[in-house]
Amino acid sequence: MNTIIVTGCAGFIGSHLSATLLHEGHKVIGIDNFDPFYSLDIKRLNLQKCLDYENFTFYEKDLRDESSVKDIFSNGADIVVHLAGKAGVRPSIADPQSYIENNITATRVVLDAMKTAHIRKLAFASSSSVYGNNPQRPWNENINVDHPISPYAFSKKSCELLNHTWHHLSGFDIINMRFFTVYGPGQRPDLAIHKFTRMMLEGRPLTLFGDGTTARDYTYVSDTVSGIIGVINYLLTHESVFEVLNLGNNQPVSLNDLVKEISLATAISPKIERLPMQPGDVDVTCADIEKAQKMIGYRPQTKLPEGLKEFVGWFKEHYEILKKGV
Repeated sequence: MNTIIVTGCAGFIGSHLSATLLHEGHKVIGIDNFDPFYSLDIKRLNLQKCLDYENFTFYEKDLRDESSVKDIFSNGADIVVHLAGKAGVRPSIADPQSYIENNITATRVVLDAMKTAHIRKLAFASSSSVYGNNPQRPWNENINVDHPISPYAFSKKSCELLNHTWHHLSGFDIINMRFFTVYGPGQRPDLAIHKFTRMMLEGRPLTLFGDGTTARDYTYVSDTVSGIIGVINYLLTHESVFEVLNLGNNQPVSLNDLVKEISLATAISPKIERLPMQPGDVDVTCADIEKAQKMIGYRPQTKLPEGLKEFVGWFKEHYEILKKGV
């Protein structure tokens, strides 16, 4: 049994990861500040699946609170999985300073707390957004990512650089995990699959940006979690590690095709309204996952129709909570 600190444990990916680790018998120390980016009731619903485990300890704390974070970390842990942070491309354009504080400053606080507590292993949640609109596809980890096109992407790239600095100065073992459009039960209400499902079930027209040819590498949450656990196991069994890994699906789906698949999953034909592309959005995301396959045995299993069926079922079951939305 390992002791694992999970930041952002009440979020979408964090709650799935924490529940899986607890089920496997690990001790999880969870931290979340219940950021009001979307309904707190949704985050409490996410966290509910962890609260029945005796080996789960939860702290409602903000990672910018340096003294509190150091106190929590002082209890010790084998590894930190840092998933907390401000998400979303479009909101970051409206309020870049909050992304600097909640992503960059918070990550620096985590790294310093790790150093003080002599914790040397870190799995960090980065994003496919760091690749920008790079025309080379699929995106592999060696592509230059020095040209972000949103404050969100800039903040994640900055955190990757922070992590490398602490790896160099303090000998931390770190893997930066670049996630690609994770979806499934618990997905944030501001993301396309969640929004489109809600609009279809409520009989509202869908607002699509662009001509529908933009595409995303949708990755089901259990596949992402299996990748994170692979990263945890790799870090716990290797020394002198600093790596970047894509955790995607390597199968981009166009916006038009996504709408068709959600229509099939909900058995509803939507009305569609089209608007121009939004600033900061990328055209296509596509992960090269060969490195993750070789390093951690990462192999996504869930096809989009299967994953959407699970999401729609979850949405219908919890609609009274979810309709509060963002």
